[in-house]
Amino acid sequence: MAKSPPPKRSAKATTKTAPRPQAKPAAKATAKAAKSNYVLDDQIGFILRQVWQRHTMIFARDIGSNLTPTQWAALSKLVETGPCSQNQLGRFTAMDVATIKGVIDRLTARGLTETSPDPQDGRRLLVSLTRAGQQLAEKTAPLALAISKETLAPLDARERESLLSLLSRLK
Repeated sequence: MAKSPPPKRSAKATTKTAPRPQAKPAAKATAKAAKSNYVLDDQIGFILRQVWQRHTMIFARDIGSNLTPTQWAALSKLVETGPCSQNQLGRFTAMDVATIKGVIDRLTARGLTETSPDPQDGRRLLVSLTRAGQQLAEKTAPLALAISKETLAPLDARERESLLSLLSRLK
């Protein structure tokens, strides 16, 4: 037995579409309220990024292309701590494993750092400053202090102290 064709629909029936569901008034109000409450310029991450950009511009202007901020962080921390493992140096300078490895590779290629076996653990290498690295760090330290001072210049002494204290609590 052959199937009969489906019944034909009128042209009117095929062009009619179902009504679209309307958003609930409460959902619209919530979305609108959330939209109007969020102002990018007032967000901590955005403000910190702008401050960081200003600081790195000052750093690049005063230090030049000789050192990046991450390279300076590694050199200055090695001045403070003396030789340490690359992993430990990364933790001290808030750099992940890949970043600190690249930083040390570049500093070593420039003759500013060197690695040597750890006498207490032959599996580990210690990173230390070369004489050239020590000299560069000593020469750069006053510039770095001036850069920090200029970054904070819009604030008075009490505001600077408060800002640094509050930011330290957020780490």
